[in-house]
Amino acid sequence: MIDVHELTKRYGDKTAVDRLSFTVQPGQVTGFLGPNGAGKSTTMRMIIGLDAPTSGTVTVGGRRYAEHAAPLQEIGTLLEARSVHPGRTAFAHLMALARTHGIPRSRVDEVIELAGLGSVAHKRAGAFSLGMGQRLGIAAALLGDPEIVMLDEPVNGLDPEGVLWVRQLLSGLAAEGRTVMLSSHLMSETALIADHLVIIGRGRLLANTTVDAFIENAGGRGVKVATAEGERLRLLLSGPDVTITSTTAEELVVSGLDSRQIGAIAVEHGVPLYELTPQTVSLEEAFMELTSDAVEYHSAPADTARRRAA
Repeated sequence: MIDVHELTKRYGDKTAVDRLSFTVQPGQVTGFLGPNGAGKSTTMRMIIGLDAPTSGTVTVGGRRYAEHAAPLQEIGTLLEARSVHPGRTAFAHLMALARTHGIPRSRVDEVIELAGLGSVAHKRAGAFSLGMGQRLGIAAALLGDPEIVMLDEPVNGLDPEGVLWVRQLLSGLAAEGRTVMLSSHLMSETALIADHLVIIGRGRLLANTTVDAFIENAGGRGVKVATAEGERLRLLLSGPDVTITSTTAEELVVSGLDSRQIGAIAVEHGVPLYELTPQTVSLEEAFMELTSDAVEYHSAPADTARRRAA
């Protein structure tokens, strides 16, 4: 378990993390999300003692990270995949880490195979592609067979097979009862992997909830209904709390009634339906709505950028 309590980090007059509190529970994958500049990297660095908090506390498995005699066996982390001496081979890098914790060579061989590095284990890391560097970083995080795993952008640079491998790996670790914390900008991938979400903006907590509850609370876009009797159905569904818009003569988008209610009304009045589909928001849309006021860097619209370039 990772327990963050009233964590604050200031750099001069800038507050990077502001009284942040949350808990990463075992047995699930927790997505740690936020816009650029939200304080995610600073928070993760404080979790493993690379940065000292201005105030507040953070514990890993019930202790501060620095109090663990063998931290690699408590929490495995990937914060920067390229933090490897370019002249060392993948095998040599992992063996150097293993020796600091009394980890046997057999475990090094295991994580090399687990990460798909067998064919490049004795090649220098400086020649690795971004994806292979990510695999080496994940292998290092898993080296101590830790109960807690914290990864920052683990699928960055991976091909589809690698992305699927990371997805299955993290889900498997959580299923074993381990604590998994994942930071990513890929909302579609986070939606597939994560069970729980911790979302921050400008260093403050914005949401701490399950993925399903977060999307549900963000609301939907109504229910899409297709029928040859669009105008008749519109009249049947109309009410003071119901909004109906049309995309075509045979398609309606209904807000204020759910699919079950719409279907029951249609059956009662003999209106045939060809489609009845809830139009839910995606994790990305819900995230963008929540963090719209917490984005530190705003891009110019594409047409504005083109005009400036001209």
